[in-house]
Amino acid sequence: MTTNPASAITLRAVLFDSGGVLMQPIDGRWNPRADFEETVLGHAPSITPQQFAAAIAAGDRFFAASSSTPDYDDYHRVVLRHLGVDATSELLADLRREVPPSTFLETYPDVAGTLEELNRRGVRMAVVSDAWPNLPDLHAGLGIGQFFEAYAISAVLGCNKPDARMYHHASTALGLAPAQCLFVDDDPDLVTAAIRLGYAGRAMCRDSAVSDVPSIRSLTELLDLF
Repeated sequence: MTTNPASAITLRAVLFDSGGVLMQPIDGRWNPRADFEETVLGHAPSITPQQFAAAIAAGDRFFAASSSTPDYDDYHRVVLRHLGVDATSELLADLRREVPPSTFLETYPDVAGTLEELNRRGVRMAVVSDAWPNLPDLHAGLGIGQFFEAYAISAVLGCNKPDARMYHHASTALGLAPAQCLFVDDDPDLVTAAIRLGYAGRAMCRDSAVSDVPSIRSLTELLDLF
């Protein structure tokens, strides 16, 4: 593990990525939501699994080409267009209807206890995530929203990580210097970007170690730093 240049500074906060660090989709797929096929079939019952797979792949390409997280309805319009299904206001409303987050998302086993202990120790926390604006609501529904003082969300800020605005929005909201904040993400490249901006960083690598980026295998390892 390499030495983090910010480690000599007293850390006061953790900036967490969300997906892959705090929570994961129960069925393994982030987008579209797990109930997408069922909802669409209620409007267009002849769609085949093969058609769904091709349309979802087109949605993935749309995501990859976007400079920030696209509007939720715009994303659904792309997928529906590839299905040959009319994106009516009724269907779009059905696709974004509120459902309990726990029906399609879950936190990792090491999340709740670690957040509780960090909070007990007075560590401040924020989220820096390429996500839709409803992320705070999802966290609240999963029982972890109360731990975060601020959110830097790509769909709100109009940029994705590693844009410096994402990291700086969170640390500024906490009133802290970058060197006082530890950034945690499951993408090592985004951790590297944060370190270059003056943040401390750890790559979340639950299944494998990363040699050239400071890394952890469990969130509980953060407790050794505070």
